[in-house]
Amino acid sequence: MPLTLYNTLTRRKEAFVPQDPERVTMYACGPTVYNYAHIGNARPAVIFDLLYRLLQRRYSNVIYARNITDVDDKINAAAHEQGIEIGTITRRFTDAYHADMAALGVGTPTVEPRATDHMAEIIEMIETLIERGHAYAAEGHVLFDVTTFDDYGALSRRDRREMVAGARVEVAPYKKNPGDFVLWKPSDSTQPGWDSPWGRGRPGWHIECSAMSAAHLGEVIDIHAGGQDLVFPHHENEVAQSRCCHGRDAFARFWLHNGFVTVEKRKMSKSLGNTQIVHDLLEDWPGEAMRYLLLSAHYRQPLDWSESALVQAVTTLDRLYRTLSESDAPGEAADPDPAVLEALDDDLNTPAALAELNRLSRETAQAEGAERARKAAALAASGAVLGLLQDPEGWHAARTEAVTDVDSEEVERLVAERNAARKARDFATADRIRDELDARGIELEDGPDGTRWQVRAGGGP
Repeated sequence: MPLTLYNTLTRRKEAFVPQDPERVTMYACGPTVYNYAHIGNARPAVIFDLLYRLLQRRYSNVIYARNITDVDDKINAAAHEQGIEIGTITRRFTDAYHADMAALGVGTPTVEPRATDHMAEIIEMIETLIERGHAYAAEGHVLFDVTTFDDYGALSRRDRREMVAGARVEVAPYKKNPGDFVLWKPSDSTQPGWDSPWGRGRPGWHIECSAMSAAHLGEVIDIHAGGQDLVFPHHENEVAQSRCCHGRDAFARFWLHNGFVTVEKRKMSKSLGNTQIVHDLLEDWPGEAMRYLLLSAHYRQPLDWSESALVQAVTTLDRLYRTLSESDAPGEAADPDPAVLEALDDDLNTPAALAELNRLSRETAQAEGAERARKAAALAASGAVLGLLQDPEGWHAARTEAVTDVDSEEVERLVAERNAARKARDFATADRIRDELDARGIELEDGPDGTRWQVRAGGGP
């Protein structure tokens, strides 16, 4: 079955055929390193890590670039607020991002370009855009003239007036058109800056990605990926400046965008105080469970994050790991289950793939002898494609640690809440509490004398 992907540019699913099967190229927008990553940042990292794994199964040479934005006004503001150097804050949060994503099973991309290492390419690209009449210098700034690119808006499907209204663009006196966007801007003595033909300054956000992509992948790439919020203006502007600079009919042949993350059905935001920071969540939850939850919804659909969903992810992984531990898989490598691969080849249909993974687990538990071992090997191989079920010792250790800290009073309180819910026939709440306790390694046994609880033997799966 061919790999099919939904292309934002064409608004339809298409069979993926690379320009050059010997050199497949993919670029994903990475973090701006001024703070810890939240789960909204983690979703594209996990999703496009999965796509990278799938591409590597099909092609011998896949070049995956995921950038680090280490020059940005948000970084400047954070460094000023904390009274530290900009380099200190970017190094700190780059390291934190790497550690947090690794905990979620996100592998290392082929190349991880940083904006500050590509100033020569950025400046050269801006010079070319000016020479070709697509950009102009004004009061220390250089701006892209959106009226010079007829296809501006093709990716986001907006006309120019709508884009100006929705982009929160800065209406400055030096702009020819309100929608023109900054390629270069001046820096004062407190801001990072580089020498350029237009004075000491720093690049705009959009030009950074275009320059890094061209430097490492080429002028036309196979796949460009990122969050849905980047379609406009970031990706729209990347298309404009890249195509106008290189004189090509395309910049990226496939555009993939993941949906938003909500928390308990509400938009995640600082004002609501519900921002879920990966670094903090990892103190209480296994990274693999967080990865499972991030894969549980189709990547193009919204994903609702909740503690109950995390509990369910832990419970499910407990069961899957238990099935593997109770089955003697053969030493040699096995092939993933065809149904799992077929689901993933259908535009990364992870809900269907996880359903097939759980079906395979049930079949494994019901099988015996050599058949059980064969199915267990396929279960482990199928999990590997998804970045799951590869660390039984680590999972067991994390689960043991989780139940070592059992608070007896807290458990008794939850058991009492569950009993009250059952008495009130609120079975949904009762089941949720049982699942939460199960995720902590606490087993319940209901009897005529009440409910007894105990720590699961071994503390884990």
